[in-house]
Amino acid sequence: GASSAVMLGKFTALEMAHADPSLSVFFGVHAGLAMGTIVTCGSEEQKRRWLPAVSRFEKIGAFALTEPHGGSDPANMKTHAKRRGKDWVLNGAKMWITNAPIADLAIVWAKTPEGIRGFIVEKGTRGFAAPEIERKFSLRASATGALFLEDVVVPEENMLPGSTIGLKAPLSCLTQARFGISWGVIGAAQACLAQLIDYTKTRELFGRPLAQNQAIQIRLAEMARGITGAQLMSLQLGRLKDAGRMQPAQVSLAKWNNCSMALRVARDARDMLGGS
Repeated sequence: GASSAVMLGKFTALEMAHADPSLSVFFGVHAGLAMGTIVTCGSEEQKRRWLPAVSRFEKIGAFALTEPHGGSDPANMKTHAKRRGKDWVLNGAKMWITNAPIADLAIVWAKTPEGIRGFIVEKGTRGFAAPEIERKFSLRASATGALFLEDVVVPEENMLPGSTIGLKAPLSCLTQARFGISWGVIGAAQACLAQLIDYTKTRELFGRPLAQNQAIQIRLAEMARGITGAQLMSLQLGRLKDAGRMQPAQVSLAKWNNCSMALRVARDARDMLGGS
């Protein structure tokens, strides 16, 4: 089915990451996390208000769960929201938020007396800032930022009514995003291998192309083996997803395996490119 390849518009996560992983990350957060959260947790009124503009890229979305002190522990959340009349008042900070500096709206998760809830916070709201994190080592074409919320007033109609059961709602959205990442990193690894094959065929040392050296051939074959194994794992995961039997632990395993593979391929490719 279409979900096996994670369709995003006319392209897949794999194909976009083959061009630049930053592009795949942008689409995954904008379409998968921001739009996906409104689809699964939003009211009919919120869907009518936001989804047409977001789907046409007239408004860019972000997904804000990670915090500076929490990292991969979202339950250790400090951002909080309190009712004030018909509004909510948000205070806190988020970190490493993809699209934050360019987003028109952010799905912000905060603790409330009722549990963790999601809120649509609009760009330009008083007390809301989204500075960019500069000089990143990787994914440099992806705009990443922090979010700072100081007495940010959010109207009741911007609270996501479907986000009522602890961390289940945001983690469910992240499970779908991890599925896309498991495909995207394959595309990035394929791009590294393709460039390296081209380079080793044309780079001559000691009177022959690098590709004719068995030591180079073994390393290229290892890359191809890792990529193929990752493809099979994500393909099986997609089949489970289409059958409604995909489990979060399986998604995490595939993401872990495939990201580790892509990092090994990228690092070895960079080593073999030498000064180039």
